[in-house]
Amino acid sequence: MYDGYKILDVHGHVSVPASSRSYVANLLASNTAGKSPFGEGGRDPATLEEYTKTAASHVAYMDERDIDVQIIGPRPYIMMGQMPAHLLPSWTKYVNGTIKQQVDMHPTRFLGAAQLPQLSSAEDLSHCLPELKRCVEELGFVAAYLSPDPAGVRSTPGMNEPYWYPVYEYCEKNQVPIIVHGTTCLDPRFAVVPQNYQLGFVMEQYLATQILSHSDVFEKFPGLKVIVCHCGGALDRFIPSDAHLAQKDLSQNLYFDTCAHDVNYLTAAVKQRGVDRLVFGTEAPGSGAAVRQEGEGPGKTGDDLVPVISSFDFLTAEDKKTIFNTNPAKVFPQFTKV
Repeated sequence: MYDGYKILDVHGHVSVPASSRSYVANLLASNTAGKSPFGEGGRDPATLEEYTKTAASHVAYMDERDIDVQIIGPRPYIMMGQMPAHLLPSWTKYVNGTIKQQVDMHPTRFLGAAQLPQLSSAEDLSHCLPELKRCVEELGFVAAYLSPDPAGVRSTPGMNEPYWYPVYEYCEKNQVPIIVHGTTCLDPRFAVVPQNYQLGFVMEQYLATQILSHSDVFEKFPGLKVIVCHCGGALDRFIPSDAHLAQKDLSQNLYFDTCAHDVNYLTAAVKQRGVDRLVFGTEAPGSGAAVRQEGEGPGKTGDDLVPVISSFDFLTAEDKKTIFNTNPAKVFPQFTKV
């Protein structure tokens, strides 16, 4: 809570015990699609006790950062869009099963967002619709993750192409916001950089922002709502009136979360993107575990963003409420029901 209202976080990822990772390792090693332990009778390498402990730890982490409710989806760097096509549906169902389980363990703290079995090589995303429908209509998920380039080799059509339309059509019709997040990046030049998937996040999310802004996607799908993670991947270097930027109002369609852990970057992002298009997001717990050495909140981790945004003197009290609560609830009305 902050000043009497709930802190609503749109950018979280499912927490699972380390032993659960052997599920995907076995898929790849055996080259054989497996049954999900969540409703299909497959064997889960992790125990319910382990899941319970991990979920409780996630809730405690949120409590320490004043986060009341969080949307949790897949961990993007292991969405595995580069795996063989016949294995990806098994992995996707497993991940969505873990998300549903964590939501059910703490239904007042979490909402679910779906992983989809995206294939860069497919004609379009029609193959994702059965899992998307299952997640929304049976599991009660409130959002869907999309990677701009799931295979990580820059072979996926741009997000304005008909390839994406089946998911856009379903999400617009059923009022399911899309969360755009980069996944893997297999560019060999990145090999020297630790956790180099983060470079892919920046490139793909910024490219998605530009493509969605300059194209006719929101003319064709005017009811579609899209959140691009990490403030849009990167910031623009042009002034607002420059023709290099899309000169149109996208305030009802294209949003950005606040998941940037450097205070200077986040300050610039809030000023550039504008309060009306920002939704609170932290990825807590995730990649923001480094401890601040100076600035607002020394000794706190980078993903402890409530005190950071609260300290911004260029924002009014109403601005802060808009970012923390009003905008997330506008994009995801389900927040008001938990």
